[in-house]
Amino acid sequence: MAEPQAIHLSDYRPPAYRVEKTELTFDLDPSTTRVRTRLHLQRHPEYGEDAALTLHGHGLTTERVAIDGQALLESEYRIEDDQLVIDRVPAEFVLDTEVVIDPANNTALEGLYVSGPMFCTQCEPEGFRRITWYPDRPDVMSVFTTTVIGDRQRQPVLLSNGNPIERGELPNDRHFVTWEDPHPKPSYLFALVAGSLECVRDSFTTMSGREVALELWVEAPNLEKTDWAMASLKRAMTWDEEAYGREYDLDLFMIVAVDDFNMGAMENKGLNIFNSAAVLANPQTTTDAAFQRIEGIVAHEYFHNWSGNRVTCRDWFQLALKEGFTVFRDQSFSSDINSAPVKRIEDAALLRTLQFAEDAGPTAHPVRPDHFIEISNFYTLTIYEKGAEIVRMLSNLLGEETFRRGSDLYFERFDGQAVRVEDFVDVMAEVSGEDLTQFMRWYAQAGTPQLTARSDYNAEQRQLTLTIRQQTPPTPGQEDKQALHVPVRMGLLGADGEPIKLVINGESNGTDTVLHLREAEQRWVFDDVDEGAVPSLLRGFSAPVRLDYPWSRDELSHLMRFDEDGFNRWDATQRLALIAIEEMMVAHQRGELMALDARLIEAFRHLLREPTDDKAVLAEMLRLPSEAWIAEQQTRVDIDAIHGARRAAIEQLADNLFAEFESVYHANQQTDAYAPTPDQIASRSLRNVALSYLVANGEPEALNMARAQYEADHNMTDVRAALTLLAHSDRADLGDPAIRAFGERWAHDSLVMDQWFATQVTRPQADALERVRFLMKHPAFSIKNPNRVRALIGAFTQQNRVNFHRLDGQGYQLLADVVIELNRLNPEIAARMIVPLTRYHRLDEQRQKLMRGELERIRKEELSRNVYEVVEKALA
Repeated sequence: MAEPQAIHLSDYRPPAYRVEKTELTFDLDPSTTRVRTRLHLQRHPEYGEDAALTLHGHGLTTERVAIDGQALLESEYRIEDDQLVIDRVPAEFVLDTEVVIDPANNTALEGLYVSGPMFCTQCEPEGFRRITWYPDRPDVMSVFTTTVIGDRQRQPVLLSNGNPIERGELPNDRHFVTWEDPHPKPSYLFALVAGSLECVRDSFTTMSGREVALELWVEAPNLEKTDWAMASLKRAMTWDEEAYGREYDLDLFMIVAVDDFNMGAMENKGLNIFNSAAVLANPQTTTDAAFQRIEGIVAHEYFHNWSGNRVTCRDWFQLALKEGFTVFRDQSFSSDINSAPVKRIEDAALLRTLQFAEDAGPTAHPVRPDHFIEISNFYTLTIYEKGAEIVRMLSNLLGEETFRRGSDLYFERFDGQAVRVEDFVDVMAEVSGEDLTQFMRWYAQAGTPQLTARSDYNAEQRQLTLTIRQQTPPTPGQEDKQALHVPVRMGLLGADGEPIKLVINGESNGTDTVLHLREAEQRWVFDDVDEGAVPSLLRGFSAPVRLDYPWSRDELSHLMRFDEDGFNRWDATQRLALIAIEEMMVAHQRGELMALDARLIEAFRHLLREPTDDKAVLAEMLRLPSEAWIAEQQTRVDIDAIHGARRAAIEQLADNLFAEFESVYHANQQTDAYAPTPDQIASRSLRNVALSYLVANGEPEALNMARAQYEADHNMTDVRAALTLLAHSDRADLGDPAIRAFGERWAHDSLVMDQWFATQVTRPQADALERVRFLMKHPAFSIKNPNRVRALIGAFTQQNRVNFHRLDGQGYQLLADVVIELNRLNPEIAARMIVPLTRYHRLDEQRQKLMRGELERIRKEELSRNVYEVVEKALA
């Protein structure tokens, strides 16, 4: 196989031909769908008469090509390397093509494919080329008219983008619907759904008084799971009007739930296609976390209507332009709707654990990459989450009011256009008057900056000097890094816990300020500071950086108790726990008794006994750092020591604080009807954290509490928490019956069965890998369904580190086998699943050798571009 070639940002040229109008006709059939396409084309003024017309396609059987009604001979065009090329064409003309495609055998789930009895599409980033010949790039924007023809009985519902303008009957019990989308869009936003679906209808009145019809389409058994998504949509529409002044622009907004989907959801103009896991919910089947996730995803896809659809990307290198901005918008929405501190903790924890690992690994890339082989490999946490952090920094630097003026101007100036990251940042610079040249480095430079902060106190002058250095480590292709503009939000806490006024150069900055670190090293001198002041740094996680500051354990305990910033209270807890766990790791490695630092126990005792109005933050503070985050702090990762020390820490906290955890558990008992409200969610979260410690104690009393909670069946959040504790305990007489009963009860519900799979394969017991193999043969599992793969294989490889990294290499072998099979079926999912195999560089030599061996085995296969790119980077 020829080695795939990289595409470079520096090679960008505008398209040779624009598409003024696109007319599509689909005659649906599972194995022989016929697609007739009419493109109204016009040559770009930058190109001359010798410019060839080049269209993209993949897996198409071409039956007709015509220009201005005149059919072309096969000798008048050529098809090579997934491109249809016509060398000589007029400056303005109409191109007709007719192709046949096979949706039923499209296991890649890109383009048009079949999910159960339903036809559906996924075209981002380059799926449209699996549908018809087209200039499939985001800077080609066209209005679309789409006619969908289907069987009246099997496909009574025929949907596409825009508004329906015509429908009718056809011979042989077939019918059609024609849809018109008046807004120019790139082909990646095209959507089609056809099948037997039921509709839940509602409406929304916009701020200008227009009535928008809302439709949520699902298969009949799922009708009872639609209320939350519809309510979330209306909340998002209201929020976007209030926060950004953005009003929906069509008469109809549709969501469709699909079982087989590579992503969470897709923002196709007017017809959002959702993975069913990202839209269906009710208390009996859905956890609190899933309710909040659905609310955030619904908002995210709706917000894309402006930040992604009305203003889109010039090319795929600009992916963060729409995704980073929209993630920031959905995070802000969720913060306003739910607990803002907890939302910030969750987002930062995700970034610090997984995105920082991405930055430190072989696939590290800038938020705006300069080259790629396969663009679908770049739908990463770096693009989405770090991209959102850059927008957050920009918003905080400019202030809410100025940022809003900038976003207004951005939407107005570039409405209907495909633009670059620079266009977004330049608008913000224009409205604020700020020079954002240095700030742009955040988009161009890969890697996680490391801040090293130190303080020095002068008792005689009552001055505290804070010195901060920044350094970004080398990443593949970027050895030398430049200084970034890093906003460091901070405060000082006095010995009495009270905030200290921040006086710099005689100027008061209140008790909370932002230090702008622009150089490799800078100093700030604070006046009138009493001895014993403790710096509270990087409040609200004000920049996506690693922070090194030598807080003592007493100082971290002080921050835990008194810091006014919820994120930093949580972070202090994580750091204090990390120090204690690392000491226990050393004892584990030496074969010595692992004793937990009494200061951590006392800090937790204080948390449990002190009254609090913020149960949501308290629940987060009581969770010990994850094994993945602990590993990220180590120069050399010892899988077994991390697992053993963390587990011992949990058990010793449980032993010492059993009465306190029991009191918290009973104090948060709920008798009201279930509702996914912030107060109820906070209470359930705190109660289930307490239960996890009680069960870790191993007392029969605690296990009986878990069993009683499971059997009470009050809501899926509590049931799933109790089931996990029982299944992960050493009491098979309690865990196995609960697992069996849960599987039998929910065998009809694939989304609940995903929870069942994940619960079993994340068990710490040594039989977890054998259970994965056993469950892969279960009737409810299908390797062709991404949700099943993520729930079973993904949960095992990412959340059960001690068993995935078994010293016999069987975990690595299993993942490699799965990747090889998925490479043939669904390359996009294969490339995502392989990531745990690429993170071997800081492991022991034996594991490194085993993981590289499996990567070498994968490399011997005939690989898709997706998997090839990841494997080559990992082995480089």
